[in-house]
Amino acid sequence: MTLDPFAPFRLTGRTALVTGARRAIGRSIALALAGAGARLAIHHAGTEQEAADAAAVVAEITDAGGQARAFGQDFTLADAGVTLAAAVTAWAPVDILVLNASIELPETLEEITREHFDRQIAVNLRTTLELFQGLLPPMADRGWGRVLTIGSVQQVRPHPRMLVYAGTKAAQLNWAWNLARQFGGQGITVNNLAPGAIRTARNRDQMVTEEAMLVERIPVGRLGRPDDLAGAALLLCSEAGSYINGVNLYVDGGRSVG
Repeated sequence: MTLDPFAPFRLTGRTALVTGARRAIGRSIALALAGAGARLAIHHAGTEQEAADAAAVVAEITDAGGQARAFGQDFTLADAGVTLAAAVTAWAPVDILVLNASIELPETLEEITREHFDRQIAVNLRTTLELFQGLLPPMADRGWGRVLTIGSVQQVRPHPRMLVYAGTKAAQLNWAWNLARQFGGQGITVNNLAPGAIRTARNRDQMVTEEAMLVERIPVGRLGRPDDLAGAALLLCSEAGSYINGVNLYVDGGRSVG
């Protein structure tokens, strides 16, 4: 008999929906889950560039022998989560939900407008709620599910110019804790993965002026890479993490303890 310590990490026969999966953190997590055998629904926001990026991720997975399909959906639209959940479920029942898509609009308190507030709420919270409503009850009916929200150190260390974004991430963490209690006895785990300072296209301009200062505060002495999130996500989305529920896991190089 050969023992396989990696067997609990394998996701053969499972379907995962990763929102915002066309690049950076979402892409890295999607590729990790696909590498473990999961069928991947690659969500993007629907623009021509995002569709092209998502198609490239799908091609990377299928070229490696996996299964994937891209789904475009603008999360600022009404009922976006309802629409996406229905489209993906028509393709395959969703076993794993990774909520990575979000927007941040850095502004001072005085600069925040209703339009910018509403956009961040729609993408970061309203659509999240709709996906919870559409996908968690079917997971419970089947007796197995994994939900992973992608948070941020902003949950507890809010940047002065990210009042709304940080607030949505704190609310999302609260929801993860709430749902972990509600669904934990039905074969579902709900956890939050909180990246620290990760080098991505979205924060490229910010890092020009803030990278050196940030690195000084990170015990491992560097910024994170999107791939740094993949291992933790695979643990929390697999059978290997079946006894991990309601956890807020920082992947931040130790910055949260500094």
